[in-house]
Amino acid sequence: MMASFAVFALMMSGCGNENTENKDEQSSKTTETFQEDLEKKDPPKNEQEVERDAGGYIVGQELPKEATYISDLLIASKRYPLPADFAPGEDPEARAAFEELNAAAVLEGYTFNAFSTYRSYDRQVELYANYVNRDGKEAADTYSARPGYSEHQTGLAFDIGEVGNEQLFADEGFGTTAAGQWLEKNAHKYGFIMRYPEGKEDVTGYMHESWHFRYVGKDIAKDIYKNKSTLEEYLEIEK
Repeated sequence: MMASFAVFALMMSGCGNENTENKDEQSSKTTETFQEDLEKKDPPKNEQEVERDAGGYIVGQELPKEATYISDLLIASKRYPLPADFAPGEDPEARAAFEELNAAAVLEGYTFNAFSTYRSYDRQVELYANYVNRDGKEAADTYSARPGYSEHQTGLAFDIGEVGNEQLFADEGFGTTAAGQWLEKNAHKYGFIMRYPEGKEDVTGYMHESWHFRYVGKDIAKDIYKNKSTLEEYLEIEK
């Protein structure tokens, strides 16, 4: 009887070890499978490559149903388009910040005009078509956004020029003027960043525009200005 009981206990012990090993193996497989699923859902940034056309736009991309916010910041770029019906109008907070900026500029002898702010999708259709007809699509894509991709559609982009110097509105020469240089050095104090700075064309996807400023709020603007970076670099996203 004792011998039989010993054999039975040994058999049961063996079953227990086998079940434990099976559970450990299943657990290991489950962990591996879960990790593989995570990697598939969220690949590393350097693997998120997409096919782009000559203008830098993602081939076959359609306009989204909702706008994209990253770290609570509305983004519009060649990678992140806006819905065609996204129409917030000019942002009131951005307008108030511009008025504050302008008041400070007047004390320094400069008066600015935000000559182009919010643009609707339909308005961008007209502008982009005109630029393509004038300069060709390849050239237009370096300085004008395709419909749905324009930062002006967010209502947060302000094209700024000096009153009395209208011939330099949307002209690269604006950045060489005393007013343009003052704006470049002080806009961040009021929440604006130069959206397309010189030397960052490969980061932003657009040529340098000394007149195009984007409202992001004072804290973020100061951070970007201090680090001589761009919105893409601040958010760690591709253009």
